[in-house]
Amino acid sequence: MENKKATKLIESIVKDLESNQIITDDVVEMVKQLRPFAVEESLPVVAKTLRLVYEHIIENEVFAIPIPQDEPLTDEETGEEAEAYEIITGSDSLLYLINLIKKSENPANKIEIREYNRKMETFAE
Repeated sequence: MENKKATKLIESIVKDLESNQIITDDVVEMVKQLRPFAVEESLPVVAKTLRLVYEHIIENEVFAIPIPQDEPLTDEETGEEAEAYEIITGSDSLLYLINLIKKSENPANKIEIREYNRKMETFAE
């Protein structure tokens, strides 16, 4: 995101998540304040993500969406999946998502942001 106020909001969200290790009402409010900047910058995927984030947190009282994982590795000799990945949710996952949003122009980040969107949209189903 290019807007200086948006950048400051993102930094505040990151700082709050890193220092508190929990998602506070302040974080939810800052995410709500960040969304209009995404709309203004014509970033519809990011705007949708921010809306889904605060709706998800308000509804579930936690950010229960895990960090998207790459496909599991397969052991070449046995054909079995390698050790399972650790599932990371909560403030760590939200922090990861906010950092993706910070550099949302990166195509790889945009793919992961869309994956978060899919997971949030299907979470309650």
